[in-house]
Amino acid sequence: MSTPLKTISADATITEAAEVMRDGDISALVVTTSPRAIISSSDVLDAAADGLDPTDVTVADVMTEDVETVTPDLYMEEVAAMMTTYGIKHLPVVDDEYVGMVSSTDVTTLLS
Repeated sequence: MSTPLKTISADATITEAAEVMRDGDISALVVTTSPRAIISSSDVLDAAADGLDPTDVTVADVMTEDVETVTPDLYMEEVAAMMTTYGIKHLPVVDDEYVGMVSSTDVTTLLS
């Protein structure tokens, strides 16, 4: 899992989200909302492909809400199965609060 967890507010622009992802060399951020949400590089790419202005569009406009999460004690094989079942590449790790993010790259690295 990646730590420390990188987050962004829902009212940030997708330009700001893209900058945080680029600077942190990561492809998803937890959005500090309830219910839980994330924004991924795919969300940013989709917005660009749709011709949306990245300086006007907010994270809230493109984020994925009600995301699946995992606990820190879950086996990586179970995490991989969840990613396959739900067709996702990122799972926030939650232990009462967010503690990190596990990505498909993390799973591949560990299981290969």
